[in-house]
Amino acid sequence: MEILIATLVVTALGLVVGVALVLTEKKFHVEVDERVSRVRDLLPGNNCGACGYAGCDAMAAVIVSRDAPVYACPVCSNDAVAAIGKIMGVEAGPADKRVAFVRCAGTCEKTTVRAAYVGVNDCRAAAMAGLMIGECSYGCIGLGSCAKVCTVNAIKIRQGVASVDTEVCIGCALCNKACPNGLIKMTPAKKRYAVPCHNEDKGAQVKKVCSAGCIGCGACVKVCETGAISVENNRARIDYAKCTACGKCAEKCPTKIIRPFHHGAAVKGA
Repeated sequence: MEILIATLVVTALGLVVGVALVLTEKKFHVEVDERVSRVRDLLPGNNCGACGYAGCDAMAAVIVSRDAPVYACPVCSNDAVAAIGKIMGVEAGPADKRVAFVRCAGTCEKTTVRAAYVGVNDCRAAAMAGLMIGECSYGCIGLGSCAKVCTVNAIKIRQGVASVDTEVCIGCALCNKACPNGLIKMTPAKKRYAVPCHNEDKGAQVKKVCSAGCIGCGACVKVCETGAISVENNRARIDYAKCTACGKCAEKCPTKIIRPFHHGAAVKGA
């Protein structure tokens, strides 16, 4: 009898708890928009955080809530963006692909090593130690922190400088965050010319530490017919909205630091 009573009590409690859970679920139920899962399936699934959100699930949610445009994921292909646009009922023009660009051409041939680094094989560790490995304090440290965080193996260290394979690069910007010298920036993949130099010292000092560096002479500015080039902080900068890719700046540059932007397999200093 005692066992029967205990069984009945437990059964009754289970029923009460079950009913309570059902009522609670109905009261606090939140409708989930089925478009979230459909958009999520179209996202790359890298959870790289390049979009500024915690991951692809969060990205899908903000797209569906219209707090972000359908092209907000920088890693999505144009086809995926178009498909997301159809789900959301909006026209989605192809988003310009952005890839990592290393603003340094100071290879072993162009600059010299100041000190031998002995320690953790990581650029950030070397930077935290306050050690300048190369003569140029702005240049690539070359220990490969960017390559280590790249999930698609698009970055290699060639002659002491990080080099990006733009065909493989997905534009996640993890390398940008990993570089302690701020050398890597995300840039339009379709651009034609680039200035792979981050040194902001005056020309005479630049020439002392790197034969490939921008000396801020302004020769490029004078020949640019569209006003696409300016010299800021002793370094040439290109406004790609104005650039017509005529190549006159590259021809005039005395150090040849303005170079064609190579697509595909990484080229040293590009």
